[in-house]
Amino acid sequence: MEVVYITIGVSIVVAVFFFIVFIKSVKSGQYEDTHTPAVRMLFDDELVTEKKDKIKKVKSK
Repeated sequence: MEVVYITIGVSIVVAVFFFIVFIKSVKSGQYEDTHTPAVRMLFDDELVTEKKDKIKKVKSK
């Protein structure tokens, strides 16, 4: 029965630690930009083709 109390105590400490880390990351602004990651995949192809064009220009010189 003592093991159950220890396990509950440890799990509460871990949960509080993760909650504090989450609150700290929210206050630092990590979750402010929710629009860009959703749109980023639409522009990935353009970035790849631009990089390939730059590489081709450098190699041709």
